[in-house]
Amino acid sequence: MCSSHSIKICPMNESLADFLPTPTIVLSIGINPSLHAVRAGYPFAFVRNRFWPALNGSRLVHAPLQPGAAAVAELGSRYGIGFTDVVKRATPGMKGLRALDFNRDVPLLRAKIERCRPAILWFQGKVAAREFLVRNGISEHAITWGEQSYVIASARVFIAPNPSPANASYRLPDFIAAYDALAIMRERIIDPSN
Repeated sequence: MCSSHSIKICPMNESLADFLPTPTIVLSIGINPSLHAVRAGYPFAFVRNRFWPALNGSRLVHAPLQPGAAAVAELGSRYGIGFTDVVKRATPGMKGLRALDFNRDVPLLRAKIERCRPAILWFQGKVAAREFLVRNGISEHAITWGEQSYVIASARVFIAPNPSPANASYRLPDFIAAYDALAIMRERIIDPSN
């Protein structure tokens, strides 16, 4: 279990702190923090990122949240949703990441998952999922959208499209549909009698 603190500070400079509530039910995993997020102090801080509008339009939350650190804290305390990244080094975009970053940080993320024991790993995009899952013995061919058939460290896996504005292939309704599917999965796992 994670410690009783709801926010853990990342020991690396120029990064975004992990937000790991106790308990962590759903752990959102991005590829790495954006510079906007590091400056703002919370994930998905870029105004054109579709995470917050999709979240607010989905069944994952009962009422809309105003993007910010307070919303992240509420997601943790009320819904058990935490936030981390595959790589903790912030970059202007994922093109700035190297294999060395993933080789260094994937084992650290695996240890974090084993320590916090979330019920669901919620990957933000197939790139984030692939970089972590392949290094944990999952075939790249087994990585699809939505709920996966395998588990990692006792956690179920869900992959949603990356809400970054750079991912122009998906529109807001696509993200809302994916988040609704995650909400259904969360309800089924938390209360199997439903």
